[in-house]
Amino acid sequence: MILDLFAGPGGWSRALHVLGVRDIGLEWDEWACKTRAAAGQLTIRTDVAMYPTWPFIGRTRGMIASPPCQAWSMAGKRLGLLDQPLVHAAVEDLAAGRDSRERLLAACRDERSLLAAEPMRYLHALNTVGEPDWVAMEEVPHVLPLWKQYAAVLRRWGFSVWYGILNAADFGVPQTRKRAILLASRVRTAQPPTPTHSQIAEPDSLFGRGRARWVSMAEALGWGATDRPVPTVCAGGGPGGGPEPFPSGSRKTLSDARERGTWMPRPDGVCLQSRREGAGWAARHGTRENRAADAPAPTFTAEAHRWSWSLRSNNQANATVRPLSEPAGTLFFGHRANECTWIAEPASPPAMDVDAPAVPEPIRITAREAGILQTFPADYPWAGNKGQQFSQIGNAVPPLLAGHLLAPHLGVTLDSDDFTLAA
Repeated sequence: MILDLFAGPGGWSRALHVLGVRDIGLEWDEWACKTRAAAGQLTIRTDVAMYPTWPFIGRTRGMIASPPCQAWSMAGKRLGLLDQPLVHAAVEDLAAGRDSRERLLAACRDERSLLAAEPMRYLHALNTVGEPDWVAMEEVPHVLPLWKQYAAVLRRWGFSVWYGILNAADFGVPQTRKRAILLASRVRTAQPPTPTHSQIAEPDSLFGRGRARWVSMAEALGWGATDRPVPTVCAGGGPGGGPEPFPSGSRKTLSDARERGTWMPRPDGVCLQSRREGAGWAARHGTRENRAADAPAPTFTAEAHRWSWSLRSNNQANATVRPLSEPAGTLFFGHRANECTWIAEPASPPAMDVDAPAVPEPIRITAREAGILQTFPADYPWAGNKGQQFSQIGNAVPPLLAGHLLAPHLGVTLDSDDFTLAA
C-alpha cells in the first residue's frame, strides 16, 4: 500500500489516481475527509499523532507526508517559531525509538508544532521491516532545515535522499508556488524531476528537449488569449459613430491566436458589467457577498475587454498581483479566502476627451477557479462552505507537481495531458 499522512483533500491522491495507483489517507479535518470521500479516495479519519503504526508494518510500499508545520509558519502570531528546537528534538528521539512527545508537547507554544515530527514515528516503525521503498514529503520552503534532519536519518537507514526547493510553475502548474521537497528511495537514486516549463520558453537543442513557457492563469482557466493579453475591444460604431468596435488590428490578433490554437473562449459565460450597471448586475449575477463558491466567474469578454485583469492574493500592501497572462502567485487562503480577488485596470489609457470608465468591482476568486490553479479538475467535489473549501485548496499539494514527484518511484511515465483542468 501507499500511506498518505495528513492527506488533506487529496492532492497526492489525485496524482496517484491519474498514475493508476491508490493510497490510504490519514486525515483529521472533517471537510477534507468529506471531499476525499466524494472523490472516491480511501480515507481513515483520525488524528495522525494518535493512530498506531502497527497496521501498516509489512504492507507499505511508499509513504507520503505533508505535515502541518506551525513551527515554521510566517502567518499569525508566529508562536510556533519558538518551537523549532522542540520539533528537532522530537524527530531525533523518534528516529531512535524514543517517544518523548508528551514531554516536548508540554513545552510547545503551539500544540500543533510536533505534528511535523509525526512522519518520523511512522518511518521508524516501518524501517524495522525494511519499509517503505520510497518516501515523498512536501511543505513550505522554511521547513527545509527539518527535511535536512529527516534526510540524515534516512541516509543512515540506507536510503538515497534528495531535498530542496522546487517551483511548481516549472512543472506546468499555473502558479509560482515554491515548496520544500524531500524524496528518498531504497531502490533507486533519489533526484528531483526534470522541469518541463520555464519562465521563458526554451527550444529543443542537441542537449535535449526544450521547455514550454510557464502556464498562465488564462490558459489554465480557459479565458481568452492564452499566450498573451487579450486585445482591447472598444464600444462604438465605426465611421462617424466613434471608434470601430473591433478594429482590424484586434481582428488580426484574434485570428492569429485562433490559428495558433491559443484563443479559448469561456463557454456559457456572461459579459462582465461595470459599476455603471448598478443593481442590474447584482440581480443577474449576485453581489460579491452572495456569489456562490462554485459559481463560474464572469466571462472576460465584450465590455470586459476594456480591462486588464489580474489576481490579487490579499488586501495587504505587499499582496502579490499577477496578470492573467502569468501564473498565479502562491495561493494562501484560510481565514482570508475572501481577500483573493480578480481586479481590473484599464487595458489602455482613455482618450483625453472621454471620461474614464468606472472600474468594475473586484470579483472574489471561486473555489473552482482556485482549484484549477492548483491543478485539480474543474469538477473536483470540494466539500464544506466557502472558507472550508478555500482552506483545503490552499493547503493541498498541486496534483500535477505531485505527479512529477511520484512517477519515477512508481515506475510509470507521467503524461501531463492526463491532468485535465477546465471543464
